[in-house]
Amino acid sequence: MSLEDSIRSLIQTRPGTVCTVFKDLASGGHFAINGNLCVPSASLIKLPVLAELARQDQEGRLSLEESIAVQQKDLAGGDGILKELAPGHRFTLRELATLMIIVSDNTAANLLIDRLGMDAVNALDRQLGLAATRLERKMMDRKALEEGRDNTTCAADMAFLLESIYKGTLISPAASGWMLQVLRQQQQGGRLQRFLPEDVPLAHKCGDLDGIENDAGLFLFPGRPYLLVVLTSHQPDARTGQETIGLISSQVYHSFIGKEPRHG
Repeated sequence: MSLEDSIRSLIQTRPGTVCTVFKDLASGGHFAINGNLCVPSASLIKLPVLAELARQDQEGRLSLEESIAVQQKDLAGGDGILKELAPGHRFTLRELATLMIIVSDNTAANLLIDRLGMDAVNALDRQLGLAATRLERKMMDRKALEEGRDNTTCAADMAFLLESIYKGTLISPAASGWMLQVLRQQQQGGRLQRFLPEDVPLAHKCGDLDGIENDAGLFLFPGRPYLLVVLTSHQPDARTGQETIGLISSQVYHSFIGKEPRHG
């Protein structure tokens, strides 16, 4: 049975909707299952925000070293640490970007969206040809959700962004290198690496909302790099969605790297 067939069989046993894209970054071999299905992005939308920040820095429209003071009105709930600090601290855009990615800080993301402009992020998405990725609201904006505005993406779009970062073609080689470095510092886990050895070289971004668990990553094995994106929705609980991502990832790892996965 091929890797794609084994993943399809696994997905049939799991609840909800599952979208995945795999690509061997050395040979170019790939497959997609529901790869173009538009779904809620959760915090994966922070990846195009990071790309637009890199673009505006490269174009000289801003500097990663400029700083912003975090005010009480800026504090957002959900993931992050800025909401736990006293207002008034200043952070550079570089630091906010790092927090937005490695701990998925929602306050940092919203400050960057305000600085960049939501329209600018969406313009970059269109320029890159991302079919399903749209930034329609800031993080934790419940009113926007009630009005039917949500952030969306698809597995193919996330795979394109990751591959572009890996190849050094997203914005520029220098910008791609910086984005890859930030993604490699990721502190959130329990999804793609759930059943894998602790030393797996992974650069990734994950996200979650009620019923949604997503993860998109670059596995940077020397000589055998690959990317894997798994988006899940309509999940009965967070653990189920995270386990689905982990099981798919372990099958890919076992097939591609040739080591036994652990499911303990």
